[in-house]
Amino acid sequence: MLNKRYLPSITALQCFEAVTRHLSFTRAAEELNLTQSAVSKQVAQLEELLQHLLFRRVRRRLQMTPAGDLYLVEVRKILTQVEMSTHYLRSYGGDTEVLRVSTPPTFGARWLVPRLKGWRLRHPSIHLDLCSEQEADDLLQGRSDLAFYFGQGSRPGTESLKLFGEELVPVCAPGSLPDTSFTDPTQLTDLVLLQNASRPQAWHDWFDSQGYHTEHSYHGPRFETFYMCIRAAQVGCGVALLPRFLVEEELADGKLVIPWQHAMPSSDAYYLAYPEHSAEVPKVRDFVKWMLEQIDSPDTPQI
Repeated sequence: MLNKRYLPSITALQCFEAVTRHLSFTRAAEELNLTQSAVSKQVAQLEELLQHLLFRRVRRRLQMTPAGDLYLVEVRKILTQVEMSTHYLRSYGGDTEVLRVSTPPTFGARWLVPRLKGWRLRHPSIHLDLCSEQEADDLLQGRSDLAFYFGQGSRPGTESLKLFGEELVPVCAPGSLPDTSFTDPTQLTDLVLLQNASRPQAWHDWFDSQGYHTEHSYHGPRFETFYMCIRAAQVGCGVALLPRFLVEEELADGKLVIPWQHAMPSSDAYYLAYPEHSAEVPKVRDFVKWMLEQIDSPDTPQI
């Protein structure tokens, strides 16, 4: 249970946040339609609860303390989340429903978003809320209605629809290539191997699938997302190992090239998942139907 002794009121947090913006109790009170003494009292109670001063007066001017700066970051997160949750619940069961969908960031930007064109026209009462921050239990905890993910099979308590697989290819900027062609794939290490944090084994597996080994498989700058790897390869930082479907545009435009023609199929695939109990929820069913239509399009990877 939460200890209510250490839970400040929303009013106190709002007063504190308003004072930080105006650096004035009077102007904060005008904004909140409260008296100056009421705002001052709320902040004083907050300081007593925290056992830290949040403001100090310097030459008749109000300044935030280091503790105030630190607390402000957290308070703004709390107030923003409360506002978002309120907006969401206000729409619940009304004419407009919110459908929360989580997706890996680069997959979402490169593959998913272009396939949402026309969704609003067909489903004007369903408002999509896309998020690229993913946790394994998002679906079961109710933080998302549906989730795209890369992996193997279904997750407990969910139904998963397999979308497609992928093949990994090395890509780099044309200007990164040497004058003479490579004679074996290990020579790619001369370009610097760009590493992706979510696929630490990728380069090792790619070399191994051709019967090669290099001690440099795990060496090179590491990036959190595929999008970062794409940009790093484009500007000449090195060679990245990426799903081909994520870089089709750059390959077609000549911004990236494949320096060694070997594509490695992944043993995993992309899935769309939703909680078992949501299978017959209309907004979930509509989104799944929409995605199945997109999967049937000719530009979807078939691996």
